[in-house]
Amino acid sequence: QVQLVESGGGLVQAGGSLTLSCVASERTSNNYAMGWFRQAPGKEREFVAGIRWSGWGGTNTYYADSVKGRFTISRDNAKNTVYLTMNSLKPEDTANYYCAAVPYPPLTGWRPEGQANYRYWGQGTQVTVSS
Repeated sequence: QVQLVESGGGLVQAGGSLTLSCVASERTSNNYAMGWFRQAPGKEREFVAGIRWSGWGGTNTYYADSVKGRFTISRDNAKNTVYLTMNSLKPEDTANYYCAAVPYPPLTGWRPEGQANYRYWGQGTQVTVSS
């Protein structure tokens, strides 16, 4: 059972930046796909970003349209950590942000935006963007 712990949330003004971290309790390496999701009050949880090994020695990253060009997902396998760097934050980015992980996702047909495609979830970290 992998435990995920998010941190880095907080209150920031619109246009500001935050970097969230998600630390796994055990070695995840490139065998795990990692994702970030968020849930705003009264709304369903939605996909934000994902990262996985491409199978060809590289890394694939995925983003929701609403955050493309503003958010960046990255990982440090030596630290069992995945990051979400958020720039140009908007009030509509306010939400509880969750980290998710799944080991050995299929090389084909796996959808990073599908919540059911992840096995482990963190407890979340709150991000509030003031206008």
